[in-house]
Amino acid sequence: VPAGNPAGITGIADFANADLILAICASEVPCGVAAETVFDAAGITPSVDSLEEDVRAALTKVELGEVDAALVYVTDVLAAGEAVEGIDFPETEAAVNSYPIATLAGAPNPDAAQAWVEFILSEVGASALQDAGFRSP
Repeated sequence: VPAGNPAGITGIADFANADLILAICASEVPCGVAAETVFDAAGITPSVDSLEEDVRAALTKVELGEVDAALVYVTDVLAAGEAVEGIDFPETEAAVNSYPIATLAGAPNPDAAQAWVEFILSEVGASALQDAGFRSP
């Protein structure tokens, strides 16, 4: 939501409110698939005004005040800084993305690849991921 939450959005149920101007990602892109999963988990049919090509486009509409809210990833909310505010709601647990990490057989620099994996899995790496809104590996 825009900073200050002028529309008073409190949770996912507000996405069924036709009086609000809302944006989500189109169903053809990953953030749209995640949005559909969240709406299914909440048992609501959203009243959406704008289908966007990616999460950045949806968030930009919030930053510009063109919509009352958009359903985006927490990582994008954190990256946007003070221009937007995030609202936590339990239904997002249904749409958690997983990002595997591994070294590749035949990698041109296997030692660096292994060091990168070890860093990401370390306490420092996990903390950096959490600061950016990701869960611990």
